[in-house]
Amino acid sequence: MAGSKHLSDPLSETMRDIYFAEKQILNALPKMADAAQSMELKEAFETHRAQTEVHVQRLEEAFELLGKPADQKTCKAILGIIDEGKEVMEELQGTDALHPGLLAGAQAVEHSEISRCGTMVTWAKTLGLDEVAHLLALTLNEEEETDELLSEIAETTVNAAAA
Repeated sequence: MAGSKHLSDPLSETMRDIYFAEKQILNALPKMADAAQSMELKEAFETHRAQTEVHVQRLEEAFELLGKPADQKTCKAILGIIDEGKEVMEELQGTDALHPGLLAGAQAVEHSEISRCGTMVTWAKTLGLDEVAHLLALTLNEEEETDELLSEIAETTVNAAAA
């Protein structure tokens, strides 16, 4: 027979996971901004770092609303994506392909965050946790906007310059 776990359990665990991921992203974004030679890309990374600081604060507020401590659970997925990003920066440094590589890594991060945030919003709504759902939905919208911006940068400047 199944244990006594409920939907609130994976919500809390996923929040711990994404809390860890957001903190890792805060450390990675300045390195990506430093590696970028394109001012447009550098600014996008710097803007997203500021947004990510707010995402961390929102998660802390959501934990508080749930009456849980804001603690982290190691997210192996984000560690893998960040490690791949480091490899890209090392392998493509000084080449025309660096910016498309940086963008691909950044979008892998965004897609992971979008997936996790979307799931958490749905779970919070299902549980009637409207304030938590609202906080997470704000972050989800910003992650989607960042992904769209990165796609636009790739399509309008970066990819063509590397071709």
